[in-house]
Amino acid sequence: MSLPKIKEIRAYFMGGATAKKGSGGGDYHDQGGNHWIDDHIATPMSKYKEYEQSRQSFGINVLGTLIVEVEADNGATGFAISTGGEIGCFIVENHLNRFIEGKSVSDIKLMHDQMLNSSMYYAGGGGVVMNTISCVDLALWDLFGKVIGLPVFELLGGAVRDEIKFYATGARPDLAQKMGFIGGKMPTHWGPHDGDEGVRKDSEMVKHFRELCGPDFWLMLDCWMSQDVNYATKLAMACAPYNLKWIEECFPPQQFDNYKILKQSVPAGMMVTTGEHHGTLQSFMTLSQTGIDIMQPDVGWCGGLTTLCEIAAIAKAKGQLVVPHGSSVYSHHAVITFTNTPFSEFLMTSPDCSTLRPQFDPILIDEPVPVNGRISKEMLSKPGFGVELNRKCTMKRPFTH
Repeated sequence: MSLPKIKEIRAYFMGGATAKKGSGGGDYHDQGGNHWIDDHIATPMSKYKEYEQSRQSFGINVLGTLIVEVEADNGATGFAISTGGEIGCFIVENHLNRFIEGKSVSDIKLMHDQMLNSSMYYAGGGGVVMNTISCVDLALWDLFGKVIGLPVFELLGGAVRDEIKFYATGARPDLAQKMGFIGGKMPTHWGPHDGDEGVRKDSEMVKHFRELCGPDFWLMLDCWMSQDVNYATKLAMACAPYNLKWIEECFPPQQFDNYKILKQSVPAGMMVTTGEHHGTLQSFMTLSQTGIDIMQPDVGWCGGLTTLCEIAAIAKAKGQLVVPHGSSVYSHHAVITFTNTPFSEFLMTSPDCSTLRPQFDPILIDEPVPVNGRISKEMLSKPGFGVELNRKCTMKRPFTH
């Protein structure tokens, strides 16, 4: 069977530092005012008073959304979104394009390997370059699915379950429970600079929602790289009476030894998880060796779907779970095929967590949201990733080649 070749790759951005707040899209931190996702959440910058209240204050949303579109010589197109903004556009249009254009739409692993190896000298351990490569990789999978006429999960070998069960990440686990989710993950609001008072306040939050949600509903904490070993251990111990299911991303990505120490220190039955800000396959190999319970790569940041499948294999070999961080349809199509991913994450992007809003709204058309905390295989049955690009959004193509 002769498959079409890729005629052109194009890169656009929206939102970011030059746009007004609330652009949304691939950068889910780019929300308007009075949003839970920007309300005194503990971060590595929280120790500085001027950056304690808002994550946007230190620039979490300055990059904005990166949109990559690939067009085959038969007119078929595929696309994907991630973060990376104008910087990512430059990398795509001035470097990565040479490894994409002219290739068969099925040469995904070849293109992926060439992108990784050719950017190694400036990519480092991930970051914007890996976000960009991830976005290209996802666009290629979308194009291949649309050319073949199959959803991406079929290209990966087919579903191993009929539906995906979700926990919700947000500020209101009690509302998530009423919507049918299996659990609720809350951000921590305090850190080591707050001392024991911070431990007490966050553990009281867990206690409050345990009382609201009953004994069996999952409750988890997302610490967003904001802690040290002493503080994380104290917090885990303080939350043990409230049946905390796991404590997540307590440390910066490369503090592997700290994750190993924490795993050995938490109460029996409490899991330790992390991974969303790790950006290379080698990093996930080392992370797996620390003994953590769940690895949580973001498919838009770790190297794309091609790398996510390799990470899942590493985790499976060690008896660990891989539960991707957010990422909507880009994760869903992988999750429904992985045997070691029994549930997944849905990020609540409505300001008060009271309604279900698509994660990458408004840029994806037909982006599915869970029904009673579930997304069925049938909801993912359209070719490619099953979504289309909302071209009514204001997108800019700053570079051409």
